[in-house]
Amino acid sequence: MPAFDPCRTVRKLAYNNALANHRLHDACGRLMPGEFEAVRSSFFPSIKATLNHSLTVDWFYVDALEGGTLGPSAWDIEEPFDDIATLATEQAKVDRRLVALCEAASPEKLASVTEIHRTERIQRERMEDVLNHLFQHQTHHRGQVHAMLAGTSVRPPQLDEFIVADDSRFRSGDIAALGWSEDDLMR
Repeated sequence: MPAFDPCRTVRKLAYNNALANHRLHDACGRLMPGEFEAVRSSFFPSIKATLNHSLTVDWFYVDALEGGTLGPSAWDIEEPFDDIATLATEQAKVDRRLVALCEAASPEKLASVTEIHRTERIQRERMEDVLNHLFQHQTHHRGQVHAMLAGTSVRPPQLDEFIVADDSRFRSGDIAALGWSEDDLMR
């Protein structure tokens, strides 16, 4: 058994986040015309609005985690994408940035301060806390989209499994589509 790696959890959370987004966007890509933007009961009024919110929040926090100053301008356009294909492409880009950031994490880096540019102040938080906040936020809104999908022509995808070795047979197609290997996920 290898030594404990305190950074392994954030790496796996980043991969799991990207895998869940990939599965969710794939399902949304199979929606019938009108279902993506249809008004539904949830925190945001549609699948489109919820996924756009998740994306812009990722832009906001991933930029801060990278040391950027994007801040609230991440929300200049509340729903920047009208179609799932473009939205999924942009989400995959920010997911890759988040995976790269977590791949490069060290215990010292995770304990460092992240500056989050707010409208009239700079919020300072430990990097590990910002990451956990972001993963929780994204899980929350993916759950809402998952529930909204139940009222469409598309079956909601499997999102409730975490990346464990025994489940590799269930994700081989997704892993190939994302350009990963099982070794990437298990380190």
